[in-house]
Amino acid sequence: MESSIEVIEFALADGRYAIDINIIREIVEMVPITPIPRAPPYITGVINLRGEITNIVNLNKHLALPPKELSKSQKIIVFTADTIKGNNVGIVVDSVASVVVVPVSQVKQASEESGEKEGNYVKGIINMSSAGETKQGSGLVIWLDILKLFKNIEKK
Repeated sequence: MESSIEVIEFALADGRYAIDINIIREIVEMVPITPIPRAPPYITGVINLRGEITNIVNLNKHLALPPKELSKSQKIIVFTADTIKGNNVGIVVDSVASVVVVPVSQVKQASEESGEKEGNYVKGIINMSSAGETKQGSGLVIWLDILKLFKNIEKK
């Protein structure tokens, strides 16, 4: 039996992305984000999530995507605390599509020679058309290495 990966697919700045499902704690509706004065540009701010302060990372900045105003229709993906050394961290995405189980054969691994910094955060490209998705879900999805992104943030 062929091995597979389980990811959550989401939209961000007109692109389709995926993250490993096992590092996600929950997906929440957009709530007010409190900006932090003099915070690094990769931090959007913080939210109060049921009494826990959760840092919100600006994924658009890290992936060199165009900035977008926050809106109530967006979602916040919150990661498990052990994803980034016990800290509560989330990202804002435009929408969440679904949890998808993809056969490994439908994933093209990212090449290491991608010299761009943003390329370092790409684990692979998922071909949803070949994965048997419906026409609506067809196309290519970028599988992000969020753990690598967070390790890079920790270094800063």
